[in-house]
Amino acid sequence: TMEITVDSLRIALGGFGASIDVLSPEPARVTPWRSTVLRRGQIFRISLDGTALSCYLAIAGGFDLDPCLGSLSTYTRAGLGGFQGRTLIAGDELLLARCSASDSEDVRLPKPEAFSLQRPIRITWGMQRDYFTDESLARFVPEPFSILPESDRMGYRIAGPRIEHQSGHDIVSDGIATGAIQVPGTGNPIVLLADHQTTGGYPKIATVISADLPALGRRKPGQEIRFEVIEVEEAERIRRDREKALCRLEASLEPIKSDVELDLDALYGNNLISGAVGIEE
Repeated sequence: TMEITVDSLRIALGGFGASIDVLSPEPARVTPWRSTVLRRGQIFRISLDGTALSCYLAIAGGFDLDPCLGSLSTYTRAGLGGFQGRTLIAGDELLLARCSASDSEDVRLPKPEAFSLQRPIRITWGMQRDYFTDESLARFVPEPFSILPESDRMGYRIAGPRIEHQSGHDIVSDGIATGAIQVPGTGNPIVLLADHQTTGGYPKIATVISADLPALGRRKPGQEIRFEVIEVEEAERIRRDREKALCRLEASLEPIKSDVELDLDALYGNNLISGAVGIEE
């Protein structure tokens, strides 16, 4: 749980299957994809249903922290950045850049973009694809892979058909891009994510296109993924289209006219007919 210790604070939550539950002084639930103002003394928590892996809590004005390498994010493996370079624990107090919320209207995102868990993750072949056997390359794309529990923000470890090397599994270390797929000697690929290292010495069979990294990052351990190969030119076009789509989402934000909003999922999911009576009654 978290407690508001400033006069007021505007927050918003992004994520399907997530909500803000205000616990005191008056219980309330705030749906995602909208902003709201909380007051001093209010206590809230973030709730996730069984479908959600993560969500994003946005704080208007941000936190009053010292930047590390130009960022306020936390890299826990090295103890860098964020709040003392670690995950938050009970009793931590985060200073805010603003002590009160502005007088601007609250807004909501009317049609948030959903990610399909069935859609293949698109890739381009890597610079070292010739390090792998033709049979492994042929199996890599159509066959499913399962995300292993050992996965973290550094990389997703995936298991599926064994990917075999024909030119050894060690190379002179070179630069790593987010989304690069390394294959160590075990034959189980590693998809490198936000906290990846800067260089690596395993051959890279492919790279996940940047537009599909958010969809990949929302998959849970145990879920299956499949890959689809596209050309670099198509990946660049998809990236441009993605940036335009994000601009359209931002432009679609609309003011909230009432604090009372219908939960359509709950409305459609309940049996309302049982409460109807005939006109003669």
